[in-house]
Parts: sequence; C-alpha cells; structure tokens
Amino acid sequence: MEHRIRYGEFARELSHEQLSVSYCDLTPVAQYDEAGNLVPYRPKSLHLTPTNVHRLLAPYISVRLADQIKAVVPLAAYLILFQLLILRQVVADSWVITVGLFAVIVGLMLFMEGLKLGLMPFGEEIGNKLPKRVTLPVVLSVTFLLGIGVTFAEPAIGALKAVGVIVDPARAPYLWALLNQWAGVLVLVVGMGVGLAAVLGTVRFLNGWSLKPFIYATVIPLLGLTFWAMNDVELAKTLGLAWDSGAVTTGPVTVPLVLSLGIGIASAGGSGKSSLSGFGIVTLASLFPVLGVMGLSFFVAATVTPEAILEAAVAATTEGSAAWYEISPVAEIVGGIRAIVPLVLFLLLILKVVLREKIHEAGIVAYGLVLCVLGMIVFNLGLSYGLSKLGGQSGGIIPAAFTRLEHIEDSPLYLYEVGIGIALFFAWALGFGATLAEPALNALGITVENLTNGVFKKRMLLYAVSLGVGVGIAVGVLKIIHNLPIGWFLIPGYLAALIMTYLASEEFVNVAWDSAGVTTGPITVPLVLAMGLGFGDAVNAIEGFGILSMASVGPILSVLGTGVWVQARVRRKRAAEVKSEAEQEAA
Repeated sequence: MEHRIRYGEFARELSHEQLSVSYCDLTPVAQYDEAGNLVPYRPKSLHLTPTNVHRLLAPYISVRLADQIKAVVPLAAYLILFQLLILRQVVADSWVITVGLFAVIVGLMLFMEGLKLGLMPFGEEIGNKLPKRVTLPVVLSVTFLLGIGVTFAEPAIGALKAVGVIVDPARAPYLWALLNQWAGVLVLVVGMGVGLAAVLGTVRFLNGWSLKPFIYATVIPLLGLTFWAMNDVELAKTLGLAWDSGAVTTGPVTVPLVLSLGIGIASAGGSGKSSLSGFGIVTLASLFPVLGVMGLSFFVAATVTPEAILEAAVAATTEGSAAWYEISPVAEIVGGIRAIVPLVLFLLLILKVVLREKIHEAGIVAYGLVLCVLGMIVFNLGLSYGLSKLGGQSGGIIPAAFTRLEHIEDSPLYLYEVGIGIALFFAWALGFGATLAEPALNALGITVENLTNGVFKKRMLLYAVSLGVGVGIAVGVLKIIHNLPIGWFLIPGYLAALIMTYLASEEFVNVAWDSAGVTTGPITVPLVLAMGLGFGDAVNAIEGFGILSMASVGPILSVLGTGVWVQARVRRKRAAEVKSEAEQEAA
C-alpha cells in the first residue's frame, strides 16, 4: 500500500544523527569447555556510579513529580497570594505548611506510581479472568467487597474522618456522633454504597441498560429523604456531610480499579464494546454513599438521644490523652498501612484462592505496592501539616473581608458587600482553576469528543465543568456565610438536573453525571473540606459541610445544559438541511 509523508518530515528524519552498531559487538564471544560444550554466559553485576544513577532516575522521577507539582503548587500559590495581597495577612507556620505541601507532592507521586504498578495489575487481572472462572453471583460478590476495600484506600476519605474533632457536639450532636463515635461505620457505609454501585453498574454493562432509570430511582428518593431530614432540626445538620460523602468516593483508587473490573466483566459477557462502556459507575458511586450516610444518620437519630451524645462527648474530653497510635505522626502512618494492606490482601486472596493464578512480574508488583503504602503515609502526613492546615487557615481568614474577627486587626477589611463579593470570587476562582487543571477531566474531554464525533468539543466540556464547579463552590460558601439549609440549594438543583436528564440524549447524560465525579480529586477534596470548615468556624456556623456537594451538582447542571443546547443546535442544523434539500428538489 502506498504511504505518503510530507517532504519536511522526511528531510527532518534524514537530518538526525545516527550511529549504527553491529549486533556482534554487543554479544559476548562464545566460550567452550574442554569437552566442546558451550559454557553458559553469566553477565557481571552492574556497578552504577552516582552519575549513572542520576541519569537513570532523573527522567523517571521528574515526569511523575511534575504531574503532582502542576496539581498542588498553583492551588497553594493562589491561596497564599490571595491571603497576602487581598487579605493582607501573613501565612502562619509557613515552613511547616511548605514541608507539608512538599510531602503531599511526593506522597501523591509515590502513590500514583504504586497504583499503576501494583494495584492496577491486580484489578485488570481479576477483571479479565474472574468472569471466565466463576459464576456471575460470585463475580458480583467480589465486586461488592472490592468497592468497600477501595473506599478505605481512598486518600480523600481520611480528610473526611479527620474533621470530626472540629464539630461542636453541643451544636450538632448527630453530626459529631457520625464523625466520632460512628466514624468507622460511616466509612463502611460509604464503602457499601460504592460496592453496590459497582455491582449495579456491572449488571448495567452486561445488559446494556440506560443510565437514566438508575438516576431517577436514586435521586428522587434522595431528594425525598433530604426534604424529610430538613424538618428535623438536628438531622438537617447531617445533610451536608451525607451529600459531601458522595464526592470523596470517586478518587484515583476507586474509579480505575472498579472500572477495570466492571469493564472486564462486561467484555467477558460480550457487552464491553459499547461506546458508553465505563460510564455510569462513577455516577452511581457518587449517589449510593449519600443514601447510605442518610440511612445511618436516621438510624443514629432513632437509637441515640442528643443528651446521650453530649454526655459521651464530655466523657471523651475528660478521659485524658489519646492512645499513642492516635497521635500524629503515628496516626498517619497507621492510617496509611490500614488503607492499603487489607485491600492488597483481599486482592491477593482472590487471585490465589479463587483464580489460582500466579502474580505476573511479582517483583514489579511488590515494588508498586510498597510505593502505594509509602505514598499513602507521606500523603497523610502532608495532608495534616500542609494541605489541610493551609486550607483551614485560608478559610478562617477570608471572612475577615466582610466581618469582624478577633484575631485579625482592622477587620472587616472591606465594606460588607465588597467583602462578600471578594469571598465568593475567591471560592469561584479556586473551583474553576482547580477543575481546569484536573488531569482526569482532560482525559474525559478527549473521550467525550470521540464519543460524540466532535459535536461536544473537549474545550467546551472543560469550561462547562470548571464553570459548574466554580459556581457550586461559591454557592456552598454563600450557604455557610448565611447559615442556610443546604436543601434549599440541592433540591432545586437536582430537580433541574432530572428534567434536563429527561431531555438530553444518553451520551450527554452519561458524561454530565460522571463529570461530577472526576472533579473531586485527592487535592481538591481535603483542601475544600478544610476551607469550608475553617470558614464555618470563623463565621460561627454550625457546620462547614456542603461545598463539595454543591461542587458536584454544579457541573451536572452546566454539562447537561450545554448538552441540551448542542442537541438543539444539531436539530436546527439538520432541519435547515432537510428544508434546503426539499426546496432544491421542488425547484
């Protein structure tokens, strides 16, 4: 077949300097013993100088380090510069925060590399071979348990558990109980929601079902439970936590592992070649945990009185110091090991006992798993001393723009209306910029452009999602400033999303609802959580949850709205073409 290339490309290739080396120069000379038998060649051990080591490792590390620097440094720089230039406040504990941010970068680099080399091969191997060896109920059981395991391994889930100490039990007893007394159960319930989402998503792949009925069947009961909880003064305070819990589950561990298993099962069943394969699980994994946390909060409210919770909180305060393994930095080390090791043991059990398979390239996999554990530990330390500290500090200072804070001189720094505008702009710009830089969103944009044959451009998706997240975070901050019920925003927002879901095509529905999940990464979630809680503490709000949930519904609305508009534009174009053809035929 004739293959043409541009002359410029041909000339450029010819201009490259090349050195030809004979293969014989690279192979050792054959040696024979006295009997004439070939002596096996045993190469000498390599001896690398420090220069050799640097040349080998520098490209390997620099590329991976640069990815995390791009994610962390711009956000940190934005927070610091805003604090210095707009609020005219120095950054407290700047050296501690700097070291903590560096730990976040290194920890994420190690964790993501370990995820690719260690955990992902497990998921792909099990996803490809499990459906061929066992029955579908066993496969779905493993999928459910895997959903629970990956939730404990999510970096952002630690940030959710860490905020329990900030909540005042006297003002929000049920919320304090969920984040302290029931913290382990809370994460388990969230994990069960992810597991159930993985099971239903896999069954949907196998049968080729539409995502729309699953959205209606999940969101409508959620809105009903939200309205019911709003009528109870204490239960209403847990709604922000419930809806925020859906945002922390769709991170760098859950999505790739669960998707690789789900698509592997669908492919084995002959249903994995659809252009929409892979979409939908992220959506369900964002909604089902909300349902689970709401159910848990109703159970706690039915079995424990606020008075009993307050007594337990007082008792916990007077008991004295915490155990040694609950004190930083040991707590972060223990948390990192607990997050990864049980998940690895579960995957290893499935591979060895159920599949009876060997681990391919065991040395590389073991190296990856060690990186995962080390990365999680370093990330947890950086989270405690860097990211959360900076986010909480910024959140605690920004209200000085419009209200009086005792620890800020000359506050309020601006007129009330101007200060509110500054706070909302800060929140919007933070959400817009963080989302625009999210690597997962760029990958989704390419997929969507291919899926819609170029109708929905990657650039259009990036700006629609980023705008939605920015507006959502700004609305979440407004909710905290004025201590407004979160249901006032969530119920109308999701009702509008349901209407647009009905109007939009299946492709746009899948993309829009999944886009909410890819925007909440391991950097954004802890930062926004800490900022919201610091904000709430500064303005004396009862709780600072709700920003993440608004950051989830925002992109759903913006992408669905863009999708409906694109569909209408395509329909008008087709109608004009049909009319033009009819006029030509008539002429």
